[in-house]
Amino acid sequence: MPGYIRPMATDCTVTSLLNRITIDPCVCHGKPVVRGLRYPVESILEYLAGGDSFEEVLAEFPDLVREDLQACIQFATESLKLRSRNVAAA
Repeated sequence: MPGYIRPMATDCTVTSLLNRITIDPCVCHGKPVVRGLRYPVESILEYLAGGDSFEEVLAEFPDLVREDLQACIQFATESLKLRSRNVAAA
């Protein structure tokens, strides 16, 4: 829609999405994964960056839901924000 501005995610939405990402040293060597399902966030982001749509990724991995993919993107966003703050402080 022309002129439509998507509202920013609220803190509650961000927290809810980020709760879908887990880090456990016993799962995928401690890499962030989706809901402990051994789908690394990094891999999901690679599919999306490679041009796969949400629908294509969800068809390939039927135990994932749309919110899981959104959580991967939000996790990357928050990680970059944190890294940017650390670099600026150095």
